[in-house]
Amino acid sequence: MKEIVTENAPKAVGHYSQGIIDEGLIFVSGQVATNPKTDDLVLDSVEAQTEQALRNVEAVLLAGGSDLSHVLKMTIFVSGMEHWSAVNETYKRILGEHRPARAIIPVGEFGDGLKIEIEAIARVRK
Repeated sequence: MKEIVTENAPKAVGHYSQGIIDEGLIFVSGQVATNPKTDDLVLDSVEAQTEQALRNVEAVLLAGGSDLSHVLKMTIFVSGMEHWSAVNETYKRILGEHRPARAIIPVGEFGDGLKIEIEAIARVRK
């Protein structure tokens, strides 16, 4: 098991890793809409939050030798299902034709104005 640490994604601020590689798989911890360069939250819109969270997932994947096209499963936690259409359109724009397994889980308010958190499982590029 190997820990992934990158400055291109938000720092792990609790007792967890940004990501873990084990037996050819990468497990990316839940990413929110934090700009890793400034540590500021991106609160403009749910679309902007979705894009930033996906970019943070992507940064961890790249640091671990993978990318979004190698994602096997993505789990999206959203504050309310009223955001689903906007989240889905942003997700589709960023992932393109790649369609990993996915779940969306409404969880209520996150606090701090956040509306989304995304985690992923991917395979390492060969």
